[in-house]
Amino acid sequence: MRLSDFWRLMDEEFGPAYSRVLAADLVLGSLGGRTAADALRAGVEPKAVWLAVCDIQEVPPERRLGRDIQPKK
Repeated sequence: MRLSDFWRLMDEEFGPAYSRVLAADLVLGSLGGRTAADALRAGVEPKAVWLAVCDIQEVPPERRLGRDIQPKK
């Protein structure tokens, strides 16, 4: 997963403003007690960070890959 995909998923699930608050303030025990932003800066894979956020925020499995976007015709 690319960093841009991480932010797209965060924005889709939590909204653009709240996703930044979560990334900066939510401590993720599974990532060594770091915030998502700190983990990303430390080089943790964006997918691992996303899944850690999903776990702690109880994002249902069906939404962890993002919303389905219909292709343009």
